[in-house]
Amino acid sequence: MKKEINNESNKTVESNNKKNTAYFHLPGLFEFYELYREFLPLFREHREYFYDWCEIGSIYGAPYDCIWGGGRTSLGNHNPIEVLKLTQKYGVSARLTFSNSLLGKEHLMDKKCNELCSLFEQSTGISNGVIVHSDLLLEYLKLNYKKLYYVSSTTKVLTDFNQFHDEIKVKDFRYVVPDFRLNKDFDNLRQLDSFEKNKVEFLCNECCYIGCKDRKACYEAVSRKNLGEDKCEHLCTAPDVGDGYMFSKAMTNPSFISIEDITDVYLPMGFNNFKIEGRGLGSALVLEFLLYYMTRQEYQLHVREKIYLHNMLDLF
Repeated sequence: MKKEINNESNKTVESNNKKNTAYFHLPGLFEFYELYREFLPLFREHREYFYDWCEIGSIYGAPYDCIWGGGRTSLGNHNPIEVLKLTQKYGVSARLTFSNSLLGKEHLMDKKCNELCSLFEQSTGISNGVIVHSDLLLEYLKLNYKKLYYVSSTTKVLTDFNQFHDEIKVKDFRYVVPDFRLNKDFDNLRQLDSFEKNKVEFLCNECCYIGCKDRKACYEAVSRKNLGEDKCEHLCTAPDVGDGYMFSKAMTNPSFISIEDITDVYLPMGFNNFKIEGRGLGSALVLEFLLYYMTRQEYQLHVREKIYLHNMLDLF
């Protein structure tokens, strides 16, 4: 009887820990392999360096020249077998970012993308997933790769809360990433039940102009480029576009989610999943995200020293 009580107590503690934990979904699965090769063992072996309320939910990305790719044009070219081996070693879910919105039936047989799905389906522990936009691709993946899970991409630009709520209700998706402009829609977010809240994954550090009306067109331009149909870049007309991505500027965005927001607002409200963007940025800036969101201030220099100053790792 005492053993049964202890088991129930352990389950309650585990459930409470999960409820009070922020799961970060990190960028650059293929782009920043060298960075994560140093960061993941550091995160596991020196847990005292990092906030006890945070965990790594996944690392996402796509290799160079994947026609199913979307969101950003990937430059990652690290060996997928080594990438999978690294994430499996440290118990981190790997997500393929296949969020191209313009796929046709003729694209579904692409050899490279199918081989990647087949490889990443073969997880030995924690399951891997696919971030997807196209309904056509989703149905194909469900039929052919049953061990993968699916994430509804932010490239759908779901700025209407009712549409976003409908997306959450789709059983195929384990997570749904809304447009960043819904991040602070607390009146509606509070109305979600606990099951729905568990499926929401907020984009934390978007730098894009909050008044942008061309976001969907921007993503479609990337989709066309990945399909080889159009090499032209989308011309952004947002204010200060010439500055590029700046974390300091992202912090002033009304949609920005700070660590204080996470611990004081989102976690108590029942939201646990937070996506950090950065696939198109350099590994030095991605490290700054890892320091800000996950690393205790008194240990940030320790982490920098162990990663920046590693003589085998060139971050610049």
